[in-house]
Amino acid sequence: MPPKTEKEPPNVVDLASSDDEGGARTAAAANKVSTITSLTEMPQTSGAITTFVLPSEEALESRSFWKAGNYAVGPTSKSFMLQDTLEHARVHPKFLHSNATSHKWAFGAIAELMDNAVDEIHHGATFIKIDKVDVLKDNSPALLFQDDGGGMNPELIRKCMSLGYSSKKSNTTIGQYGNGFKTSTMRLGADVIVFSRSTSGSKATQSVGLLSYTFLRRTGQDDVIVPMIDFDISGHWAEPIVYSSQEDWSSNLKTILEWSPFSSKEELLLQFDDIGPHGTKIVIYNLWLNDEGIYELAFDDDDEDIRLRDEALRGATKLHKKTVELQSHISYRIRYSLRAYASMLYLRKFNNFQIILRGKPVEQFNIADELKYLKVVTYKPQLAAGSKEYTVETTIGFIKEAPNLAVAGFNVYHKNRLIRPFWKVTADGSSKGNGVVGVLEADFIEPAHDKQDFERSSLFVRLENRLKQMVMDFWKNHCHFIGYQPLGVHLANMKKQSPAHQHKNSSNLQAEGDDQSMVHIPANGEQDLRDEQPGLDVPNEAMSEDDLGDISIDQLCEENIQLFRRCEEHARNKSELKQTIEELEKELEDMRNKCAQISSHIQAKRKQKVI
Repeated sequence: MPPKTEKEPPNVVDLASSDDEGGARTAAAANKVSTITSLTEMPQTSGAITTFVLPSEEALESRSFWKAGNYAVGPTSKSFMLQDTLEHARVHPKFLHSNATSHKWAFGAIAELMDNAVDEIHHGATFIKIDKVDVLKDNSPALLFQDDGGGMNPELIRKCMSLGYSSKKSNTTIGQYGNGFKTSTMRLGADVIVFSRSTSGSKATQSVGLLSYTFLRRTGQDDVIVPMIDFDISGHWAEPIVYSSQEDWSSNLKTILEWSPFSSKEELLLQFDDIGPHGTKIVIYNLWLNDEGIYELAFDDDDEDIRLRDEALRGATKLHKKTVELQSHISYRIRYSLRAYASMLYLRKFNNFQIILRGKPVEQFNIADELKYLKVVTYKPQLAAGSKEYTVETTIGFIKEAPNLAVAGFNVYHKNRLIRPFWKVTADGSSKGNGVVGVLEADFIEPAHDKQDFERSSLFVRLENRLKQMVMDFWKNHCHFIGYQPLGVHLANMKKQSPAHQHKNSSNLQAEGDDQSMVHIPANGEQDLRDEQPGLDVPNEAMSEDDLGDISIDQLCEENIQLFRRCEEHARNKSELKQTIEELEKELEDMRNKCAQISSHIQAKRKQKVI
């Protein structure tokens, strides 16, 4: 494409880039530019922008997300600054990738886009559709998100595709940082195109915006350029909204058609046909690959689901029955199944809103509805003086599969959104809390930017300690319902069975009371999971509980004797090491004295030579 110069720059959102990052400054054509500093007025700045496409060897070598930031940057060829103009802060395109790395988990990025649709419920949204679509240009899969919310007018879509802007100030909305759209879309694929239609009063508009990492990389940009076009649809047809000149508007359209999945203006406008009077459609394409060179998201394993391929492939070999049961539980399936994760993503069930995944509505699920012997515990966090008081109700109980499955932890929500699923607060080496699950909504602590964890504040630490205490109290009072005996009951039974061993046995158990405060009564032949599937995180409390229940007092005494012998051996080793250290210290002192004598002798010799 030959260089082209116009009096006014292109109709694109320039999100800026840093000078020291380098890169050849190019763009699609001369058109209008909106900068990150003043998007609402859609200002026009001066300067010419040239365009060229880098050779194919400059393209991204790997389509893996975690390697996508590794590409060469050429020398900068910046447009000159006219008199009385100010240069804006610049953000290099590589920032789009590094910014998206805040999402370690692809489902976390998908949840961000679902949150945007849920936040539109107060604008009339009744659904979000998530599906796979095919890109006809290269027959590759793309990810589709569509809702029927209020949509975005030209001003709002520019704010959406800028960095760090958020108009969500409500206490009920989930999004708050103004960064979720960029991080989530760039985490899932290299490119995204957005279609949005909005009606305000008597004026109706529709807009198209393209955020393409491929375009920015292949054309050597050192600034994040987002081509956009807008239409006024208040009449009977779509009338282009021209801010500077028709040629500038056409140049943006040409760039979008060149770098998007759509080859013509007519094909582009067809995407609005199923949006209705208001709503938004997002198409993410050039999806990322995993390290094996296949798509990170799996669409073919289940026609009604989207799965994480790496997690779904775990356990492909023959597995033990107990492991199969554990992997079929919702606590494990949310790792690789989007349908399972979406079913638990929101605490309260929607009245007039659906999550439609690949054509089938997601049935919302709250594990609290299945808990056995459940109890509601009230917790009032200690907040700063003058802060709003919170009362947190935690529903706690045993999973219906207890004690057969070693599943435990708390599902912690924030403003109705799941942040930490099955957060295990008890020690891994303890059987306390096996099968205990809780559900709570903690609006008084702040989630991290990726909404997969909480900020490590003092409030968070106090909450963690309180949840630990909840588990201990619940376990102490309820563990006998699922076949465990508290320590006191077990000691009483042992005392009746063998008074002769009372002293030895009770002292031995009391010494280990912190780790083994209960004895399991085997009823169903539980088996050890330690040798199964190394990729599966199986809590240690699933180990050897049958053995503990069947062990005799004589065996306990023998084991105690062996432990005493080992302690005596360690004591002897400690004594020997201490003696060795004393000998080495003495030798070191002798060497220091010899060194001092030699030094004195040398100094005396030097004085004699001087004289």
